[in-house]
Amino acid sequence: MAFSNKSAALLFAGGALLAISACVGTTMVPSNSAGVGKSATQVSVTEPDITSADNTSILKGLKKDVIIGSAVDPTNGDKGPRALSIVTVNYGLKKGQLLVCNFDNAAGAGGKGTTIDVLNPEPGSKPTTFIQTSDIEGCDGTTLTTANAVYGAGLISGLVAGFTPKGKFIKSYGPPLEKPFSDVDASCMGNASHCLYSGEYIFVSDAKTGSIISISFPISGGNPKPIQVATGFAVNNKTNWSRLGPSGLSYDGKKDLLYIADGKDNTVVVFTHAGELLEKNEIVVLPGGKTFKCKYKPVCGKLVYSGAPLNAPVAMTRLPNGNLIVANTKGGNKLVELTPAGQVLDKKVVDKSTKAGIFGLVATGTNDSNTALFFTDTNDNEVHKLER
Repeated sequence: MAFSNKSAALLFAGGALLAISACVGTTMVPSNSAGVGKSATQVSVTEPDITSADNTSILKGLKKDVIIGSAVDPTNGDKGPRALSIVTVNYGLKKGQLLVCNFDNAAGAGGKGTTIDVLNPEPGSKPTTFIQTSDIEGCDGTTLTTANAVYGAGLISGLVAGFTPKGKFIKSYGPPLEKPFSDVDASCMGNASHCLYSGEYIFVSDAKTGSIISISFPISGGNPKPIQVATGFAVNNKTNWSRLGPSGLSYDGKKDLLYIADGKDNTVVVFTHAGELLEKNEIVVLPGGKTFKCKYKPVCGKLVYSGAPLNAPVAMTRLPNGNLIVANTKGGNKLVELTPAGQVLDKKVVDKSTKAGIFGLVATGTNDSNTALFFTDTNDNEVHKLER
């Protein structure tokens, strides 16, 4: 299916040109969208550094809980804020704005939400409808490309759908997706070593197949095609809010690392050289979620952390210093801060209800002193901000 309008095509063409300019001197090879594989000589041979981090806890210093505003859609009453992302550039949307994905409809029926809303990041903000469509029914993922195209994931629709910064439909993606559970943008911008195969990817987790699907946007043009690049994550096959599987996708663009939380196995893992995942099931997660079978090492998976205090995590985000914040959905609404090396730095309960409520997380800031954390809480249908 082609782009729906000229502006959408230009949107991605501009992103591709930026990617090419960032990759001067790098030999391009066709992306997976053309169905082209890779040989062992086309993969990285350098092991990335995934252990260096700031061991000072950021979460411990975030003591002030500020309510930003309601996530209830003003048009149709959708609620149950599930996923959260932040706009990083001014184009159609404003830098700093928050995108909230609603999972429930106005009656509270799980998996019937069909809206993404926009909120400004200041207290007292009112939501405005960005998009309402059945393409994202059961909306549980929202991410933005470098050109501010918005991609929403629908657990019930089984689709990931893209929209321009003005909310115009671009394209939707289905199989091999079955139950999209979260999504994240991954760009090679500013790091030429990530541009070997594609200018930009969207990674999507699937809570039915326990897989990670890559949707690439080719530098040389062409039609993006979803590829199931990893599989084997544990899933529980329950419905709606009780469903667990690979989720909380978070991408480190400087090191080309994809972090994944699995609420069924209570693990956090990392895929190295994620931008080089091109072929079906290059990484297979072995039973237990702690070890991996990899086709082209060092493009592989590694365990970051397993077990308590993780307890059915769904949401996760990277802090500006590289550390991770993970949100439990069992045993209380507890946030857990981890280093990439697997050290627990802090734990914080942000909702004392026994009912799970924290399903969306996103961090903002540039250093330890100005980092803040936005989160959604389905128990009050609000967006909150943890700050110093």
